[in-house]
Amino acid sequence: MSDRSARSGRSVVVLGGGLAGVLTAQALSAVAHVTLVERDVLPAQPAPRRGLPQARHVHLLWSGGADAMEELLPGVTHRLLARGARRLALPDDMVGLSPQGWFRRWAGAHYMLLSSRDLLDATVRAQVLACDRVTLRQGTEALGLVGDASRVIGVRVRDGDGARYALRADLVVDATGRASRASAWLRDLGLPPVPQRTVSSGLVYASRLFRAPKATHDGFPAVNIQADPRGLGPGRAGTLIPVEGGRWHVTLSGTTGGEPTRGNDAFERFARGLRHPVLADLISLAEPLEDVALTRTTANRRHYYERARRWPEGFVALGDAVAAYNPTYGQGMSVAAQSARAVRAVVRSRGWETPGLARHLQRAVAGPVSVAWSMATSQDVFYPGATPHGPTLRERASAAYLDRLLHTATGNGRIAREVTRVTSMEHGPLLLLKPSVLLAAARGPLRPQLTGPPLTRGEREAVVGG
Repeated sequence: MSDRSARSGRSVVVLGGGLAGVLTAQALSAVAHVTLVERDVLPAQPAPRRGLPQARHVHLLWSGGADAMEELLPGVTHRLLARGARRLALPDDMVGLSPQGWFRRWAGAHYMLLSSRDLLDATVRAQVLACDRVTLRQGTEALGLVGDASRVIGVRVRDGDGARYALRADLVVDATGRASRASAWLRDLGLPPVPQRTVSSGLVYASRLFRAPKATHDGFPAVNIQADPRGLGPGRAGTLIPVEGGRWHVTLSGTTGGEPTRGNDAFERFARGLRHPVLADLISLAEPLEDVALTRTTANRRHYYERARRWPEGFVALGDAVAAYNPTYGQGMSVAAQSARAVRAVVRSRGWETPGLARHLQRAVAGPVSVAWSMATSQDVFYPGATPHGPTLRERASAAYLDRLLHTATGNGRIAREVTRVTSMEHGPLLLLKPSVLLAAARGPLRPQLTGPPLTRGEREAVVGG
């Protein structure tokens, strides 16, 4: 079926050459020829690019997203690991302090893939562009949709020489990220606006790369010091992950009144002001490799396109073009992979000629979006000024249960693993409402809380002797 469909003359234009766009191009390449339109000129090797400034901050791919990516691109995980990416087990290889206390490092079946964003993008992009049914038009900017309120038939673009022309397509996919202009483009076609919501914690985050002590290059855990959104004062957090090349990538964040700064000298001082100094202790032993990168564009923003009363055939939006999240939770890449997989599943199950296919695709994308959105905003909504009216009664009740559940997870391995199944985006939050989980939360932790970070003796010695 796929070979015959690819030769049938169907065409797809995917706007955006980031992870969401490239994975979606792969997802649709079996049923159509895909033209990938990207404003930047993309590097052939892992390297920064102008349109992805967030690449200088910590990125991670939860196992739920990594599994989806592997389904779309068999062998990609092996390629990443061969180039230095790390696969860390969860919760085994995470030293984590939640608002309710330290998590023990219970054995689990979940994981995360860790690398620089530049390495991940370059590896995925090379594998996708090796397919002769995917064509890249780089240095090309999308200007607007071609069509009307009932059907989109293409997109207007401008290339690097300033020439303007239209690309015709049976389906246009917007994967242009936070800067997406889809809502304005749809209004230009005569469609009514769709509901939107913003939840902004006022977060600012700063990141820096370090050369890790040599003794920590093999098997050192990630470290995550979480903020307490319901505590007094601003929320400050920090994450350290091992990445390729014997390096540590560290991101620090703070909400309004407690933001980090761009100053190199202030980076370690800020880390020492977190809820525990372990992260500061670690980076004090490492060698800085670059200046601090600072970002303020961190609000959770969602367009509820799946609720639109009218939706044109031939158009779908996904990735950050639909919903962008507080980067502290590391959900964006996993949602992108799961959304691309959902697009492929709908096309396979319903068929290309199904009436209303674009609406079916948009609703399918809303599945992984909703899971990530609920997890991110359920925390951020408690920061002062995050929303016009503060958390709703339902959000307060959900947060109270989550607090109890995380408290239980600090001393109950079974519940810690159930929570990890959700945070790793392998399952939705409804898993945490199973009767057995509710009962365990009512009972509370089975073991006393840890009084400090659960580093092993070998890990402590590696740092001290590093």
